[in-house]
Amino acid sequence: MDFRYAERKDTGLILQFIRELAEYEYMLDEVVATPELLEEWIFDKEKAEVIFLMEEEKEAGFALFFHNFSTFLGRSGIYLEDLYVRPEYRGKGYGKALLTQLARIAAERKCGRLEWWCLDWNKPSIDFYLSMGAEPMEDWTVYRISGPALKELAEQ
Repeated sequence: MDFRYAERKDTGLILQFIRELAEYEYMLDEVVATPELLEEWIFDKEKAEVIFLMEEEKEAGFALFFHNFSTFLGRSGIYLEDLYVRPEYRGKGYGKALLTQLARIAAERKCGRLEWWCLDWNKPSIDFYLSMGAEPMEDWTVYRISGPALKELAEQ
């Protein structure tokens, strides 16, 4: 098992992983990303990074992440947007390996934390995260403005 950072030539593969994850989460109809958008935002604007977990030169899983910032800690952190291991590779510890690799990246970059969201119904993932020492942020509620509401707010 090895890891590699995604390259521009992997844009289609990144989108394929995103779609597979979205299908697992029953959210495939919400994916509007295109190869062009991913290439622009990941590789041209460098707003996110992707690592692949490799098994025998095949991509078995991926993690898409970016830096956020904690004013309280006074340093950046890593926000994990997507983590996905293909079904045929599950049960081998690859999800933990991806999180461990992200923790190493965070430590190397002197980040203050590694964080992510998890769907409330996804009990297997929740149990997995808890087993690794992750703590749910029960005092916080996520808010989002997107689509027409974002455009309307921006135009005020």
